[in-house]
Amino acid sequence: MANIASARKRIRQTAKRTARNTARKSRMRTFIKKVETAIAAGDHDGAREALRVAQPEIQRAATKGVVHHNTVARKISRLSARVKALATA
Repeated sequence: MANIASARKRIRQTAKRTARNTARKSRMRTFIKKVETAIAAGDHDGAREALRVAQPEIQRAATKGVVHHNTVARKISRLSARVKALATA
């Protein structure tokens, strides 16, 4: 256990930051899951709407530093390609 005041403060800050980042990542995954559920159901309009709502939330995770920006780009790209393929199928 830390004895120095600054180290104790660092532990508190890290715990707060970890909780915040976990919540952000979880929220991002939830939005992705909503899009994937709509795709699995074959609901093109629902999937498109879910993607439209999910996209800024996923990008916010990269802005806040929770996930890498290339990861976000890859996820959005793959989701949008799957939604687009749903329209033709």
